[in-house]
Amino acid sequence: MPRCNDAVADLLQEYADLIAITGGEPFKVRVYEKAARSVGGYVQDLSALDEAGLRRIPNVGQSIAAKIEEYLRTGAIHQLEELRAKVPAGVRRLIDVPTLGPKKAMVLYEEVGVRSVEDLEAAIHAGRLQGLHGFGPKTEDNLLHGIALMHKTGARVRLDAAMEVAEAIVAALSDVPGCVRCAYAGSLRRMKDTIGDVDVLATADDSAALMAALPGLPAVAEVIAHGETKTSVRTDTGLQVDLRVVTPGSWGAALQYFTGSRAHNIRTREIAVHKKLKLSEYGLFDVVTGDSIASTDEEDVYGRLGLPWIAPTLREDAGEIEAALAGALPRLVTAGDIRGDLHTHTVLTDGLASLEEMAEAAAARGYAYYAVTDHAPGLSMQRMTDAKALEQRELVRALDGALGGMRLLHGIELNIGPDGDVDWPPGFLDGFDLCVASVHSHFGQSRAEMTARLVRACENPHVNIVGHPTARLIGRREPVDADWAEVFAACARTGTALEVNAFPDRLDLPADLIRLAAGAGVVFSIDTDAHAVPHLAHLRYGIGTAQRGWLTPEQVINTWPLDRLRRFLRKGRRTR
Repeated sequence: MPRCNDAVADLLQEYADLIAITGGEPFKVRVYEKAARSVGGYVQDLSALDEAGLRRIPNVGQSIAAKIEEYLRTGAIHQLEELRAKVPAGVRRLIDVPTLGPKKAMVLYEEVGVRSVEDLEAAIHAGRLQGLHGFGPKTEDNLLHGIALMHKTGARVRLDAAMEVAEAIVAALSDVPGCVRCAYAGSLRRMKDTIGDVDVLATADDSAALMAALPGLPAVAEVIAHGETKTSVRTDTGLQVDLRVVTPGSWGAALQYFTGSRAHNIRTREIAVHKKLKLSEYGLFDVVTGDSIASTDEEDVYGRLGLPWIAPTLREDAGEIEAALAGALPRLVTAGDIRGDLHTHTVLTDGLASLEEMAEAAAARGYAYYAVTDHAPGLSMQRMTDAKALEQRELVRALDGALGGMRLLHGIELNIGPDGDVDWPPGFLDGFDLCVASVHSHFGQSRAEMTARLVRACENPHVNIVGHPTARLIGRREPVDADWAEVFAACARTGTALEVNAFPDRLDLPADLIRLAAGAGVVFSIDTDAHAVPHLAHLRYGIGTAQRGWLTPEQVINTWPLDRLRRFLRKGRRTR
């Protein structure tokens, strides 16, 4: 169940999309897009605001505030409903195809009769787009690639969306009389990038109350199956939730069984067989006598198998069993190890909150230090200038240490150009405490070109961290193609950290590449890339991704004390 703010943000974005599809003014589209971002990133719950409070939200004027009020009052926006009636749902879905914009989606509908993604794929293969203005062979190839990317993602949802649903359901079921324990399990507990469905596990002496409670929750739109110990529902966002109820004495075994990947569970069952035991969701049993050996606690189940407890994020049969048997499991980095966030934005560029608001929120999280890294001038739409950067630096210095002793760092997010150059000359970059550098364009370069581009950025003495290194957007843009072994070697050689970007549509560097980079001696920074105060809470997803990559606190630079971090940030340039 999304926050009210998120639900309204989705509606405003849909309104913007429909205006664009139906040929509305581009200015109006941008107004609603900006309002959607502002509402989604606003700290206060919209349902608690009056009209004056709504209008204090950046980019929300009188007309948009009225639409929000209408939604809060009635559950709908009549002008949005009118636009929906003009555009078939399948056509609205077309704009989710990467590289296909609203105007082209409407052209396909009006001139070719394309009413869905399936129609589009068939029309391309049948040659029905040939000769259509703006749809050459290259465009067709891009569209097919975008459709393939959508199919690859399938019905899976982002980690954060699944987490919101799961935590709300767990909280609701935990309050049901008779419920002893309740938690989410499955791929969500393993913190995978995307989630197919949500597994919820509960214990109770009598499952009836829990089985009755799940279908009655507000977000449940459909009951798929209903039984005595398992019920499956589909939420109003289309996500399937499976609830299983076991007796309290089986909790540990069930949690172990329903958390691990299939391959991990096969390995643990094999270990059980070799010890003349049987492992299932009900417990660990002696094969000969049938006696229960362990079932109540996960730690005891693993212990009786001769293994230490294995963190859920490692349960993929990716070497964790061997490491556990050898006593070599890593001490994984946790949120409690993080001393500060090194990649965040403010209203100076594309953020939604002021420097003061972002810093106050960071201080409230107990950080020892915090960096603001607004965009450099290479992203022209952000309108950064030398003067603005210097003015912000003065504000950073004035606030440094004033918020509970938290130290403020003045950073910048540079753009890695097609040839590896970055914004601003060395003399100007000398004044920043740290520099994050990221790829924001020319994603289609060849493997050799992209590799050289990233290596050159690493060799820049001012680049401390490569931000969201693969530039992927989950479900929307594939990772760039690079020789990652060469990039990782350059990072290790030059003392350049790689970011684990915690934003849920990035989670970049991905876990598999984290392990390869760590093996090459690279260090990392787990950052939120926050553009609003609520985004600071995304750190948990970066932590989960880092854990899946087997990272320890020592390998993460923003777990280090500030003096050690500052020594690292000097890199090869002169001391300020």
